[in-house]
Amino acid sequence: MTNIDAKNNEYMLQEIQPLTAKDFKTDLDVRWCAGCGDYSVLAQLQKLFPTLGIPREKFTVVSGIGCSSRFPYYVNTYGFHTMHGRALPVASGIKIANPDLSVWVITGDGDGMAIGGNHFIHAIRRNMDLKILLLNNEIYSMTKGQYSPTTQQNSKTKSSPFGVVDYPFNPIALALGSGATFVARTSYSNPKHLNYILKRAAEHKGIAFVEIYSNCVIFTDGIFDQWTNKNYIDENAVFLEDAKPLIFGREKDKAIVIDNFTPKEIQLSGNEKELMIHNEKNVALAQMIATMSHDNNLPRPFGVFLDIEKPSYDELINHQITKEIERKGKGNVDDLLKGSDFWEIS
Repeated sequence: MTNIDAKNNEYMLQEIQPLTAKDFKTDLDVRWCAGCGDYSVLAQLQKLFPTLGIPREKFTVVSGIGCSSRFPYYVNTYGFHTMHGRALPVASGIKIANPDLSVWVITGDGDGMAIGGNHFIHAIRRNMDLKILLLNNEIYSMTKGQYSPTTQQNSKTKSSPFGVVDYPFNPIALALGSGATFVARTSYSNPKHLNYILKRAAEHKGIAFVEIYSNCVIFTDGIFDQWTNKNYIDENAVFLEDAKPLIFGREKDKAIVIDNFTPKEIQLSGNEKELMIHNEKNVALAQMIATMSHDNNLPRPFGVFLDIEKPSYDELINHQITKEIERKGKGNVDDLLKGSDFWEIS
């Protein structure tokens, strides 16, 4: 056996071996503050990718600007670190040009909801086959603590020393209102749930939007504790399960019902018939549950709000292109640039 044959055999053996999380790690030092929630998201994404049965070269990670936007450097796949708020149009172009790729967009509440807000709603309404992970820490962290579109009212920040007067975005409600086909929420502090939601998003064909509560240890440390900390989560959070009622509490003695089209908390009385049953295919129900996110008197919902199917943009546009090629032929770029009305000066 020649050296070339040996090297080829070694390469082939490496290719057929199953991928592991280690294969999706780069040799760069991960540069986030100690205690940042982004570490957990990165670890679960690297753990998920090898389980999807997709070759590593078929993944692309795209980001804008912000702490979370360092992801492409830390995931050993193809990646683009784009401009502030511009990750989604770049990711859309990638997916249209390369429909076989699994394209993941990592953004933050500032990058995705402010300067990137217009791209956000239009990528969603088009039902691009993209996975959008919004790492929400309710602050501009990388630029040192200015309030963001998701910062809660009255919060004192570097740019609001007397308190925020803006009404904050509800990312879940915004995604639903824009026509998303998959909408979910999870948290950095619940790795098992985080992995489950990321897997569900990966399996969805079309736009998949996941809001992830990610702690910023510097500027908003502990801001999500009342819904994510193990000491409070049972009483203050409810986990959505398809075809099951919204029951919560340490003793599982509380539930959510819909009263006059509005979610309402009740004490369980044993009459299960009156309880609201979650339905991942019901858009109106998902929108009602989303309103619980900004009602401090109700538990914060986590899980899959909506999972429905309709043709994705890349499917539709590539089908359109195929039909035109069948009708007119492949065409010629020079002819296209010249147009039908031109002349030459010789």
